[in-house]
Amino acid sequence: MKNNPSLKGLLVAVVVFVGAFAVYNFLLAKKNYYVVDNPTPNTYYYKINNGDEGIVSAGQFVYVDLKKGKNSIKVFDQNKKMLYDSAFEVNKIRGLINIAHKDYYINDQYYGYNLKKDSLLLALDKIKIDGKEYYGGAKHFNKLYTEDFYYNVDEDYDQLIKNIQKVESRSKIFRKQDYLNYYKEYYKF
Repeated sequence: MKNNPSLKGLLVAVVVFVGAFAVYNFLLAKKNYYVVDNPTPNTYYYKINNGDEGIVSAGQFVYVDLKKGKNSIKVFDQNKKMLYDSAFEVNKIRGLINIAHKDYYINDQYYGYNLKKDSLLLALDKIKIDGKEYYGGAKHFNKLYTEDFYYNVDEDYDQLIKNIQKVESRSKIFRKQDYLNYYKEYYKF
């Protein structure tokens, strides 16, 4: 075969494209999933959409499959006595089922160039937790299902700033005690 620079260039471009796609898919892409979370010392059994019975132990979370649209859940205590039968709507690609209806907090963390954390913190709303005020505008949540966050309870915020030209935010859902620990560590009051 004749030495064809155009063909070599095309092959190099294809190899680079496939390599970049593989790196993104296997290392950088954020996985989308739903969890059933149990921050209590109790064990719960559940059935989603009349499927197989699942179990979530004390302090654990379980990955579950949900379909977009209307879903149902039946929740049972450790003696398999029904606690409630409820329905919820799934619209997004990640979510959390609060099986015990405990307190969670959805917090926004801001990234960007020349970000003044203290000024930003004071400009946002305050929230009262156990009689104490916390800055930063976290949103309280204790209903059955939410999908109004970017990072789930088992994920951490990004350590890498992706775009330093503007201020951006990412939201994360925290269990109550995890949020209090994060707040104390991140804001160092």
